[in-house]
Amino acid sequence: MLKIQSPKLQGRRAVLQAGVLSIAGLNLATQQRLVAEGTAKKNNKSVILIWLDGGPSQLESYDPKPEAPAEFRGPFGTIQTSLSGVHFSELMSQQAKFADKMSIIRSMRHGTGDHFAGAHWMLTGRFGATTASKGIRYPSLGSCVSKLKGANKPGLPAYVGLPSAESVYLYPGYQGAAYLGGEHDPFAVNNDIRYLHHTYKTKVEAPTCFKSATGLDQSRAQDRSHLMASLDRLRRDVDNTGVMDVMDSHHQAALSLVFGGAAMDAFDISKESPAVAERYGSTPWGQYTLMARRLVESGVSFVTVDMPHWDHHSSLVDGHAPNMRVMDQCVGALMTDLVERDLLDQVLVIVMGEFGRTPRINEGQPGIPIPGRDHWGDAFSVMLAGGGLKQGVVVGATNSKAEYPVEREVAPHDLLATVYRVLGIDPTTHFLDYSGRPVALVDRAEGISELL
Repeated sequence: MLKIQSPKLQGRRAVLQAGVLSIAGLNLATQQRLVAEGTAKKNNKSVILIWLDGGPSQLESYDPKPEAPAEFRGPFGTIQTSLSGVHFSELMSQQAKFADKMSIIRSMRHGTGDHFAGAHWMLTGRFGATTASKGIRYPSLGSCVSKLKGANKPGLPAYVGLPSAESVYLYPGYQGAAYLGGEHDPFAVNNDIRYLHHTYKTKVEAPTCFKSATGLDQSRAQDRSHLMASLDRLRRDVDNTGVMDVMDSHHQAALSLVFGGAAMDAFDISKESPAVAERYGSTPWGQYTLMARRLVESGVSFVTVDMPHWDHHSSLVDGHAPNMRVMDQCVGALMTDLVERDLLDQVLVIVMGEFGRTPRINEGQPGIPIPGRDHWGDAFSVMLAGGGLKQGVVVGATNSKAEYPVEREVAPHDLLATVYRVLGIDPTTHFLDYSGRPVALVDRAEGISELL
């Protein structure tokens, strides 16, 4: 039987029987060769993750409770969606038009109100981090897609963070690659401007590496690349950490992006018509959502759009509501674009945060006595649209106050298994963790049957 040796591990756990691993986990090059030979079908679908860091309220978005007592239902009304009998919060007027093309999960639950635990769970499909131990333990959804699928077209990164993928102020945090290696971390468009609120007057531009290449022609760049490679070889014999290999990967990827042409065009939102750009609005959230659409249309497989600042323990009206309206405009514009461009079946849109908010409204927090909602991991909502999933579906239900699921509880691993299946990735694929132990992408890999 074929043996698999991990070059980063030594000792008795470094050699595993091939039967332990899914074929998808062996080698991306092998997968690409099978596609080229016609023995495997390439899946060109992609994902745009709208990450609402801090935790959005389910009651002010996809699961309003208009019949609940005032201290639960909140200050906002509801709106009838395009899906008969289904209402969203009045703050979601743009997405309400597309509910018949969406899949709404109203019964997500992982049970924690810890930002770090919740974010790790939602982004990796596994419990791992906590406030007391913040490190990433398992690779993110985006990094696994990068490893197993790669970019849909050459000359583009597989995984991009706009402007820089994060989770609970950590970069890339639980959006990172963990033991898959740094080459599968998200490509950060701009690490100098990040954690952007929609009110920030930040100019959205192409990656900074494009600017640094101005005036540097390809031949000079290649000469410098060869010189760096020669110098690196002098140190490679004493390097056993894998850092040099990651640096090489990033360096070559940067050269490909700068001189390949396709990436520079994909990141250039100035090429969009004013009418299309106006749909998304002038906020950083809107402009980066527009960039995300350009990226997946060009061949990037996974894009995270960072929309942070949702941790409103007070100021529900002045904090949470404006966020909802801007996010709604961004997602509504994205849905319009994907439908008009006949891309919806090829692009899976996900809107989620690390948890929801407490059903009962509080009285604010010390120094800010304005009502808000606290952390809640016992019931929250996730929106999915496109990617070939069933449309116009509501999965699960919560009780009359949105406190807990009463129908079809859905866990993070169910959600991620569904996304992997949309992308043609076997969720039972195994990789070796830091200790050499084989770990599957997710446990219980069936996915959400109502959507597949």
